[in-house]
Amino acid sequence: MKTSIQIMILSAVITMAIFQPLAGTDADAAAKTAEAYKAAKEGARMQISFKDDTYITKKGTGVIYLAGGCFWGLEKLMQTVPGVVRATNGYANGVSSIKPTYREVSGGRTGYRETVRVEYRQDKVSLDAILFAFFAAIDPTVQNRQGNDIGSQYQTGVYFTDENSGKIIDHIVTIEKKRYENFAVEIKPLESFYDAEEYHQDYLDKNPGGYCHITPAEILQVEKMIVDPAKYRRPNDEEIKKMLSKEAYSVTVESGTEPPFNNRFWDHREKGLYVDVISGEPLFSSKDKFESPCGWPAFSKPIDPNTVVYLQDSSFGMRRTEVRSRTANSHLGHVFHGEPTSPNGTRFCINSLSLRFIPFSEMDKKGYGYLKQYVE
Repeated sequence: MKTSIQIMILSAVITMAIFQPLAGTDADAAAKTAEAYKAAKEGARMQISFKDDTYITKKGTGVIYLAGGCFWGLEKLMQTVPGVVRATNGYANGVSSIKPTYREVSGGRTGYRETVRVEYRQDKVSLDAILFAFFAAIDPTVQNRQGNDIGSQYQTGVYFTDENSGKIIDHIVTIEKKRYENFAVEIKPLESFYDAEEYHQDYLDKNPGGYCHITPAEILQVEKMIVDPAKYRRPNDEEIKKMLSKEAYSVTVESGTEPPFNNRFWDHREKGLYVDVISGEPLFSSKDKFESPCGWPAFSKPIDPNTVVYLQDSSFGMRRTEVRSRTANSHLGHVFHGEPTSPNGTRFCINSLSLRFIPFSEMDKKGYGYLKQYVE
């Protein structure tokens, strides 16, 4: 089935895309990319056609195509996301004259990426959640590799087929780019997708010991997803400047640190929920807060492990693990292990200025009632 969808290609999406020359890419593909870029800059409507003979459109079901290195692990990861109905391994966006096979693609000269077609129930899971799960499982800073796998077939990418998906991708990628100096993920409209051979489908179910750069722990984590990031979107930079105090902006946006013992929540004991001060995304429960001599609020775990992002921090001559919020990319603090005062040995050391507190009695009124069981 060859599907044609009328969309407005967003200039922000196209200009952030990485147009790397592909080995063996023909002139037609290059012309198509140039045409899309020109149309986007001029704000013209254009028709994008993509070829996917096995995809069947269903009302209420969305689709996105993700390349994350070896497709075995990404397929399993996506199958684990609550609300995903189908994940199919295949090959995307290569030389149009080649109908790919694994043998050809593994040579790294066809331009095709090992890609997973992800179909999801739009009333059960948002595209935001799927994309954040994808970015958490890959290294977005490297080109043509993931884990131990090297070659153009392992280039990461997000390929979309409709205008609304393009807008969401643009928003998420803008946030992800704030976390890394280098960003090497392709962002493009889908051109073509071919199912991989049958033995590649459900590969890790058939071969539980099979290699993958995505760990079992990462796969298990997305299964625990309870907070939908689409409900807690990051405002633009100007809005953030207006909504935060100078001190809060210094901590959350500029990665500052407030003084110990002289902050709002370090010894706060009220029952309730701690949310991101910028987006309102739920982060920590009072149930998991414990007394710590550090002078900052301390938590043993986040309310949903998918709501925080970990980055290596080598500032001030130290090696630490920084904790940031998923949707707003707020600097929250750091996480430490082997802590004797923590009930599980883990201490999330968080700045009060990065948080807003929702009392238990107000959780229903403020839209957080669905999380009361994690606070009681």
